[in-house]
Amino acid sequence: MLFQASSLGIYVRILAILALFLGLSDAARLLGVNAGDTSPVTSMGFTAFISLGVFSLARLFAAVGLWIKASWGAVLLVGATAVELLLNVLGSGDVRMSALGFAMRIVLLVSMLAIFALSLRFSRALAD
Repeated sequence: MLFQASSLGIYVRILAILALFLGLSDAARLLGVNAGDTSPVTSMGFTAFISLGVFSLARLFAAVGLWIKASWGAVLLVGATAVELLLNVLGSGDVRMSALGFAMRIVLLVSMLAIFALSLRFSRALAD
């Protein structure tokens, strides 16, 4: 990927910040910030807690990868977000999110795919 291009660099960093906020939001849910006295494991269930933890860590690592403009960050972000959205759409009880969270993840996925397409186009233009 040609994330080093200055025109794509700012967009990649914006997506890194968005991925960081989503990852931190999921981590706050894991810690039970808004749950009150109940444990997050008992309120969500064990498998939902584990899957949220995996998606949260993947998104946080992807945010770091995007910030340093590494291609593995983009691949990790697209993979984790696509799997999470697919599980939610298929009706898995383990992956729950609000309508705003779903919309944010759709925006994140579409934006990252657009950056992939632009990066491919820039690399082909440089090859000619």
